[in-house]
Amino acid sequence: MSFPQPAEPPGLSVQQHTGILRLLDANLNRATEGLRVLEDHARFVLDDPTTTEALKRLRHDLDRTLRPFLPHMLAARNTGCDVGRELTTDQEKHRGDVADVVAANWKRVQEALRSLEEFTKLLDPAVAEAIKVLRYRCYELQSALSSVQLPRRQLLQTARLYVLVGAGDDPQDFLERCRKIVEAQPDVVQLRAKALDDRELFRRACQLREICEATRTLLIINDRPDMAVAASADGVHVGQEELPIPVVRRLVGPQMLVGCSTHNVTQFEEAVRDGADYVGCGPTFPSATKNFSTLAGLDYLRQIAQRSALPAFAIGGITLENLDKVLATGMRRIAVSHAVWNAPDPAAAVRAFLERLPPLPTSGK
Repeated sequence: MSFPQPAEPPGLSVQQHTGILRLLDANLNRATEGLRVLEDHARFVLDDPTTTEALKRLRHDLDRTLRPFLPHMLAARNTGCDVGRELTTDQEKHRGDVADVVAANWKRVQEALRSLEEFTKLLDPAVAEAIKVLRYRCYELQSALSSVQLPRRQLLQTARLYVLVGAGDDPQDFLERCRKIVEAQPDVVQLRAKALDDRELFRRACQLREICEATRTLLIINDRPDMAVAASADGVHVGQEELPIPVVRRLVGPQMLVGCSTHNVTQFEEAVRDGADYVGCGPTFPSATKNFSTLAGLDYLRQIAQRSALPAFAIGGITLENLDKVLATGMRRIAVSHAVWNAPDPAAAVRAFLERLPPLPTSGK
């Protein structure tokens, strides 16, 4: 079936207009194919439904944006006369690993979107603006889901036990407890000390940084991006009432970890889209350290357990006594506070949790 050619825009010859339609056709195919490769990677390699859905939505939105041009693009298609059909490079013929495949297809999609945006400006500026929005969505998604792991993120991928430490009443007791906890080798410790003034909080953060130095334990500062940067911590954790993740990322830079507390699936998916490195999921049970008006409970953990490759830690009132209920949801990472920080022997408590936590699945969830 053939379609009538639309009238060429002012300033374009028939030949130029036909060429632009062919260009749009080729780049729509290139972008769609690249997005399909990335979607398949998220679906079958990462086993990540949240990412799969985001990529599928982007692919469908692109198709919908260019749909008015589709009949004319098909009419102008002439692959047999495409001068670039046989052009290739050795680099295009080989991929070293999965990361190479992913990186190549992100680049393909973004280059195609840029070309689509520039040339649709000649035909319909509103469509060009819509493609620009899609292009930036693509950049944000790649940033959030980058397969290139920095050392901190590599450690995070294998993390199972996350311990929140308080300020305590005695600075010396604080140091002794922190040393015992870190010597027992939890994967992450978070300094959560809201009652301290800034100078004392900075001092404690620096002390904990020194304790964690030369270990595999990551140091996270609660709520305070500025304090995390000042103390050279590994990351910062924010809640739903603190600064948004994109703002925190601008403050701390690309290398620092950014975590976020989530209480439902909507917040979880927003954290993924915004580029969180990990999420806390809860509260699971009533907590001895923080009051909550409602509990997300075990049902929320079940929803998250198989939802994303993003590290997700169950949190809120978790103890050795109720740990089996958490593990029964499919979660394999936990964050604890009172059960370790206030234990008679914090190091023994850390070791007990580590012994009870099963190995992570090979996907790293």
